[in-house]
Amino acid sequence: MTGFLFALGCAVALGLLAHPRIAPGVKVVVLTAPPVVGVVWLMDVVLGMTSAAVAVGAVFVVVVIALIGLLGHPRLPIWAKMPVFVTVPVTALAWLMVVTADDTAKDPGEDPCSMYYGGVGVSKAFPPQAYCLHEGGGTDNLASGAQFVFWVCFVSSLLLLGAGLWEVVRNPRTFVRQFRTDGSLTR
Repeated sequence: MTGFLFALGCAVALGLLAHPRIAPGVKVVVLTAPPVVGVVWLMDVVLGMTSAAVAVGAVFVVVVIALIGLLGHPRLPIWAKMPVFVTVPVTALAWLMVVTADDTAKDPGEDPCSMYYGGVGVSKAFPPQAYCLHEGGGTDNLASGAQFVFWVCFVSSLLLLGAGLWEVVRNPRTFVRQFRTDGSLTR
Protein backbone atom coordinates (compact mmCIF):
# COMPACT_ATOMS: atom_id res chain seq x y z
CA MET A 1 0.00 0.00 0.00
CA THR A 2 2.82 2.39 0.86
CA GLY A 3 4.54 1.65 -2.46
CA PHE A 4 1.33 2.38 -4.31
CA LEU A 5 0.87 5.71 -2.51
CA PHE A 6 4.50 6.60 -3.21
CA ALA A 7 4.09 5.78 -6.91
CA LEU A 8 0.86 7.79 -7.01
CA GLY A 9 2.58 10.76 -5.38
CA CYS A 10 5.46 10.56 -7.89
CA ALA A 11 2.97 10.47 -10.77
CA VAL A 12 1.16 13.53 -9.43
CA ALA A 13 4.48 15.34 -8.96
CA LEU A 14 5.57 14.54 -12.52
CA GLY A 15 2.21 15.65 -13.87
CA LEU A 16 2.50 18.90 -11.95
CA LEU A 17 6.03 19.49 -13.24
CA ALA A 18 4.99 18.80 -16.83
CA HIS A 19 1.89 21.01 -16.79
CA PRO A 20 2.77 24.17 -18.76
CA ARG A 21 0.08 26.46 -17.32
CA ILE A 22 1.29 26.21 -13.73
CA ALA A 23 3.89 28.82 -12.78
CA PRO A 24 7.32 27.50 -11.71
CA GLY A 25 7.09 29.19 -8.30
CA VAL A 26 3.80 27.45 -7.54
CA LYS A 27 5.32 24.12 -8.58
CA VAL A 28 8.26 24.60 -6.23
CA VAL A 29 6.03 25.48 -3.27
CA VAL A 30 3.54 22.64 -3.90
CA LEU A 31 6.27 20.02 -4.33
CA THR A 32 8.46 21.03 -1.41
CA ALA A 33 5.92 22.03 1.24
CA PRO A 34 4.27 18.67 2.14
CA PRO A 35 7.36 16.93 3.61
CA VAL A 36 8.35 20.06 5.51
CA VAL A 37 4.84 20.54 6.86
CA GLY A 38 4.95 16.90 8.01
CA VAL A 39 8.25 17.45 9.82
CA VAL A 40 6.99 20.67 11.44
CA TRP A 41 3.82 18.90 12.58
CA LEU A 42 5.82 16.00 14.04
CA MET A 43 8.15 18.35 15.86
CA ASP A 44 5.34 20.47 17.26
CA VAL A 45 2.53 18.05 18.03
CA VAL A 46 4.27 14.72 18.55
CA LEU A 47 7.60 15.76 20.05
CA GLY A 48 6.45 19.02 21.68
CA MET A 49 9.36 20.99 20.23
CA THR A 50 7.46 24.11 19.18
CA SER A 51 10.47 26.43 18.94
CA ALA A 52 12.35 23.94 16.78
CA ALA A 53 9.27 23.56 14.56
CA VAL A 54 9.08 27.34 14.12
CA ALA A 55 12.80 27.42 13.25
CA VAL A 56 12.36 24.67 10.65
CA GLY A 57 9.40 26.55 9.15
CA ALA A 58 11.38 29.80 8.97
CA VAL A 59 14.36 28.09 7.34
CA PHE A 60 11.98 26.47 4.84
CA VAL A 61 10.57 29.86 3.82
CA VAL A 62 14.07 31.25 3.23
CA VAL A 63 15.12 28.12 1.29
CA VAL A 64 12.00 28.28 -0.92
CA ILE A 65 12.64 31.96 -1.68
CA ALA A 66 16.27 31.13 -2.52
CA LEU A 67 15.25 28.14 -4.65
CA ILE A 68 12.74 30.19 -6.62
CA GLY A 69 15.38 32.90 -7.07
CA LEU A 70 17.88 30.31 -8.27
CA LEU A 71 15.42 28.92 -10.81
CA GLY A 72 14.65 32.43 -12.06
CA HIS A 73 18.30 33.46 -12.36
CA PRO A 74 18.58 34.64 -15.97
CA ARG A 75 22.32 34.06 -16.48
CA LEU A 76 22.77 30.64 -14.93
CA PRO A 77 22.37 27.68 -17.28
CA ILE A 78 19.94 24.93 -16.30
CA TRP A 79 22.74 22.44 -15.61
CA ALA A 80 24.07 24.80 -12.92
CA LYS A 81 20.67 25.09 -11.24
CA MET A 82 19.64 21.43 -11.09
CA PRO A 83 22.26 20.04 -8.63
CA VAL A 84 20.39 21.76 -5.78
CA PHE A 85 17.57 19.23 -6.27
CA VAL A 86 20.05 16.46 -5.46
CA THR A 87 22.23 18.12 -2.83
CA VAL A 88 19.44 19.31 -0.53
CA PRO A 89 17.75 15.88 -0.09
CA VAL A 90 21.13 14.11 0.16
CA THR A 91 22.17 16.63 2.83
CA ALA A 92 19.01 15.85 4.82
CA LEU A 93 19.49 12.09 4.51
CA ALA A 94 23.19 12.28 5.44
CA TRP A 95 22.30 14.42 8.47
CA LEU A 96 19.70 11.85 9.53
CA MET A 97 22.21 9.01 9.14
CA VAL A 98 24.77 10.83 11.28
CA VAL A 99 22.48 11.84 14.14
CA THR A 100 20.94 8.37 14.37
CA ALA A 101 24.22 6.46 14.06
CA ASP A 102 24.53 5.94 17.80
CA ASP A 103 21.02 4.40 17.99
CA THR A 104 20.58 5.26 21.65
CA ALA A 105 16.84 4.55 21.32
CA LYS A 106 17.53 0.81 21.12
CA ASP A 107 17.56 -1.42 24.14
CA PRO A 108 20.67 -1.09 26.30
CA GLY A 109 23.36 -3.38 25.00
CA GLU A 110 21.98 -3.44 21.44
CA ASP A 111 23.24 -0.08 20.23
CA PRO A 112 26.48 -0.03 18.17
CA CYS A 113 28.51 1.68 20.86
CA SER A 114 27.94 -0.92 23.56
CA MET A 115 28.01 -3.86 21.11
CA TYR A 116 31.20 -3.00 19.21
CA TYR A 117 33.07 -0.25 21.00
CA GLY A 118 32.16 -0.64 24.67
CA GLY A 119 31.02 2.91 25.21
CA VAL A 120 27.99 5.17 25.35
CA GLY A 121 26.51 6.68 22.18
CA VAL A 122 26.45 10.46 21.86
CA SER A 123 25.08 12.50 18.97
CA LYS A 124 24.84 16.22 18.21
CA ALA A 125 22.32 17.80 15.85
CA PHE A 126 24.55 20.54 14.44
CA PRO A 127 27.25 20.19 13.46
CA PRO A 128 26.06 16.62 12.97
CA GLN A 129 28.24 14.26 14.87
CA ALA A 130 27.86 10.82 16.40
CA TYR A 131 30.47 9.07 18.47
CA CYS A 132 30.97 6.51 21.21
CA LEU A 133 32.25 7.91 24.49
CA HIS A 134 34.36 5.57 26.63
CA GLU A 135 34.76 5.72 30.39
CA GLY A 136 38.36 6.91 30.04
CA GLY A 137 37.26 9.85 27.88
CA GLY A 138 38.26 8.38 24.54
CA THR A 139 35.91 8.47 21.57
CA ASP A 140 35.22 6.42 18.45
CA ASN A 141 33.66 8.34 15.58
CA LEU A 142 30.52 6.86 14.03
CA ALA A 143 29.32 7.62 10.48
CA SER A 144 32.36 9.59 9.36
CA GLY A 145 31.51 8.86 5.71
CA ALA A 146 28.01 10.27 6.17
CA GLN A 147 29.53 13.34 7.85
CA PHE A 148 31.74 13.92 4.81
CA VAL A 149 28.77 13.57 2.44
CA PHE A 150 26.75 15.94 4.65
CA TRP A 151 29.38 18.67 4.56
CA VAL A 152 30.03 18.40 0.80
CA CYS A 153 26.31 18.54 -0.02
CA PHE A 154 25.61 21.18 2.64
CA VAL A 155 28.25 23.56 1.28
CA SER A 156 27.13 22.93 -2.32
CA SER A 157 23.52 23.61 -1.35
CA LEU A 158 24.45 26.79 0.51
CA LEU A 159 26.40 28.12 -2.46
CA LEU A 160 23.59 27.40 -4.93
CA LEU A 161 20.83 28.71 -2.67
CA GLY A 162 22.98 31.72 -1.79
CA ALA A 163 23.15 32.57 -5.49
CA GLY A 164 19.35 32.30 -5.68
CA LEU A 165 18.82 34.43 -2.58
CA TRP A 166 21.24 37.03 -3.93
CA GLU A 167 19.27 37.12 -7.19
CA VAL A 168 16.01 37.73 -5.28
CA VAL A 169 17.58 40.49 -3.16
CA ARG A 170 19.26 42.06 -6.19
CA ASN A 171 16.19 41.87 -8.43
CA PRO A 172 12.88 41.12 -6.62
CA ARG A 173 11.11 40.89 -9.97
CA THR A 174 12.91 37.58 -10.49
CA PHE A 175 10.89 36.17 -7.61
CA VAL A 176 7.60 37.64 -8.82
CA ARG A 177 8.24 36.44 -12.37
CA GLN A 178 8.31 32.81 -11.18
CA PHE A 179 4.67 33.09 -10.12
CA ARG A 180 3.44 34.28 -13.54
CA THR A 181 2.66 32.05 -16.48
CA ASP A 182 2.11 34.73 -19.11
CA GLY A 183 5.65 36.15 -19.00
CA SER A 184 4.33 39.74 -18.92
CA LEU A 185 6.87 40.87 -16.34
CA THR A 186 10.17 41.47 -18.08
CA ARG A 187 13.48 42.82 -16.98
